[in-house]
Parts: sequence; C-alpha cells; structure tokens
Amino acid sequence: MTDTLTSPAPTATSGALHRAMQPRQLVMMSLGGAIGAGLFVGSGAGIAVAGPAVLVSFLVAAVLVVFVMRMMGEMAAANPASGAFSVHTENALGPVAGQTIGWLYWIQVVIVIAAEATGAAAITAAALPDVPQWASALFYMVVLTGVNLVGVKRFGEVEFWFAAIKIVAIVAFLGVGTAMICGWIPTFESTGFANLTAHGGFAPTGLAGIAAGLLIVVFAFGGTEIIAIAAAETSDPKRNVGRAVRTLVWRILVFYIGSVLVMVTVLPWTSEDLASGPFVAVLQAGAVPGAAAVMTVIVVVALLSSLNAMLFSASRMIFSLSRRGSASPVFGRISANGVPRNAVLASVTFGFVTVALNYVYPDRVLPLLLNAVGSTILVLWTFVTVSHLVLRRRARRDGTEDALPLKMWGFPYLSYATLGLLAAIAILALFDTAARAQLVATGVLTAAIAGTALLLHRRRRGSTVQ
Repeated sequence: MTDTLTSPAPTATSGALHRAMQPRQLVMMSLGGAIGAGLFVGSGAGIAVAGPAVLVSFLVAAVLVVFVMRMMGEMAAANPASGAFSVHTENALGPVAGQTIGWLYWIQVVIVIAAEATGAAAITAAALPDVPQWASALFYMVVLTGVNLVGVKRFGEVEFWFAAIKIVAIVAFLGVGTAMICGWIPTFESTGFANLTAHGGFAPTGLAGIAAGLLIVVFAFGGTEIIAIAAAETSDPKRNVGRAVRTLVWRILVFYIGSVLVMVTVLPWTSEDLASGPFVAVLQAGAVPGAAAVMTVIVVVALLSSLNAMLFSASRMIFSLSRRGSASPVFGRISANGVPRNAVLASVTFGFVTVALNYVYPDRVLPLLLNAVGSTILVLWTFVTVSHLVLRRRARRDGTEDALPLKMWGFPYLSYATLGLLAAIAILALFDTAARAQLVATGVLTAAIAGTALLLHRRRRGSTVQ
C-alpha cells in the first residue's frame, strides 16, 4: 500500500506534507506521548481507589496499550499516512467507518487541546495568583499555535525538548524513590516494601478497586497514537515507526509501573497527600527542597507537551479527511513551509473559545471538557483492532504478509485478546455512574457521526452515478 498524502520530495506547490521530522524527534515524541498528565496527576486517583493493587490496573492498561500500539504500528509501517488509523480503517472497513473514526478522533483531540490549555492555566493561576487563568490559557494557546505553524521540523524540536524534560523528571523521581526505599536518605525512615501490604493488604478494596483503578488509568495512555500520525512526516516512515513502537514496551514498564511502584512503596496508599499529588508527596517525604515548585513546572510542561502534540495530530487528521473528500477542500491546502495552515487554525479554534469560557467560568470548564471525551479512546482502539484483523488477514490472503515491515505478535490470538480486554473495560464502565454517562455520550456522538458520514457517502455516490 502506498501513501497518497505525502511525498518523499515535497515542494510548496506539490501540496504535500514535508517529511522533515527527524527520527530522534519521533522516538522522543513517542516516549513523551506515553508520559502525560495521566501519570503525573491521574495516578493518585487510581491509588486512592485500588491501593497498591493499582499496579495491577496499570499493568493491564499497559498490556492493552502495547498491543494496540503494535497493531497500529504494523498498519502505519505498511501504509504511513497522515490520517493513520482513519485511513487504515477506511481501507479495512470502508469509507463510512474511516470517516467516522477520523471525525470522532478530531473532535476528541480538539476538546483535549482545550482541556490541556485550561489545566495548565489553572495550575499556573494557583501558583501565580496575580495571573488570571484566562490570560495564561490565551498565552499558551497563542504560543503553541505558532509552534505548529512554523513547520514540522521546528514542531518536532519543541516536542523533543518537552519530552526530554518529562523524562529527566521521571528518571530523577525514580532515583530519589529508590534511594528512599533502600534507606539511603537520612531524612526519611524507610519501611522497605511493608507499605505494599501493611494497610489492608495488597488489594484492600478487592477486585472492585482494581476494576475502578483500571477505568481511571486506562485513559492515561491516550496520546500514544501520535506515533502513527507523525511517522508520515519522517524521512523513512516505515523504519522509524517500527523503531518507536518496538521500544514502547520497556518505556511503559519503567516509567509508569516504576513510578507507581515507588509511590505505593514509599508512602501508605491511604495518604491524602498521595491521592492529591503523588509525585510531590513522595519528594516532600524525602525532604527534597523545592519539590512542590519543581513538580508544578513539570506538570505544566506535561500538559503543554500534550497540547502541542494533540494540535499536530488534530490538524493532520482533518487534513487527511479533506484530502479524502470528507472535509472541506480548504483544510487540505499546504503552506509554503509544508504546514496545513487552515487545518491547524480549525483545530485550535475551540481552544480559543475556551479562553473566553475560562474568563467567565474558570472552575467549571475543565470538568466539562474531560467528561465530554472520557471514553472515546475505547472506540478508537476498538476500530484499530478490528481494522488490523481485517488488513492482516487480507495481507495473508494476498501473500504479502511476510513483507510487512512490522508485525503484531501472536496474530490473531493477541488481537482477539485485545478486543476482549476492551469489551471487559466497557462492561466495567457500565457499573460506574460517571463512566457509564461518558460511555453513553461517546456512543451517541459516534452514532451521530456515523449517520452523517453514511448520508454524505450515499449522496456523493448518488451524484457520481448520475
């Protein structure tokens, strides 16, 4: 399969995205995509409901995202396209399915962009009370919109350093946490691994707590799909996407599982400080000077990194939809520096709207935004898995399976296991009031998009026949 949306030798007049992103930028971006606010903030909420057994929740979620990313990587390596899984779904299940997942993802990401800006602005306002929340949100939106408009090479460099800051922070945290557990820090009295079982056992809230923790932490891995989207703008996408996906496993184990293990080992899971700010709580317990201020900066960087990456992803998705006739042609235009400028501006518009909402209702914006897209990731991953099953069987039938640059392990058994995990999470969500509301909202939104896509497809097909 070939990529019709990019060109190996683009020019300003060819209408093609520039393949100017460096392999190191893609690899670092893939790592940064797996280290977001879900780890820095959401891990505390998971610990509060599951205790030390949240490690099981994180492990299950990690296995799920590794399987999904391996399948996504297989399809992206075979067909690197800016529309990524939307293009692959269209190839596997038809144009209506491809348009549905493309528009659902774009809507989700547009809302996430606004949520990340609001979250970063809220933290900034808490740390600097003289700076209004709306002003910080506006500043962040303007700066990162500019970053996305100057070209993919510069975007990749900014995201590279964003990711580097997060990685350094996590490595430092793991180092301090290990020293605390081993009793190497005189100001902290280590209890070894006793906290893993001392307060009601390893799973104090039972299987229900592990399930509740899974519902919280599974969404922490959202954003890793940028690997498949950004790969189309590297010089050797087939090789680079494989390199990024192959190293995802140990990164998740070290950074996510390692960080959470430190949290629940150093402090009792019942600690209120651990629930509200796990990284700060551990560092303050170790008497690390300036821990709160440093982690405030790191969390803001994590949110802005996610905003930056999500804006890139959203703009490329609507660009791809435009090039496939599923969005206005205006979003498929390329500027002289190889950027789909109109697509970027369309993707950032809602974020600027929320700047005004932050001025009027600063305390209400973020919860509403997060609830709006709470479970769309389950739909996305389901489409990815089903599309992979179809395309891999097609490759096997056509005799091209052996030529795939990257392959999913244990096909088709692990692919079906992934579908089973996704179904189990959806069923668990039905028994949780907040999660059930998000699931229903996502179902309604998906149905509305699919219905609209079907009507437009039939209309286009009818006009073609005439």
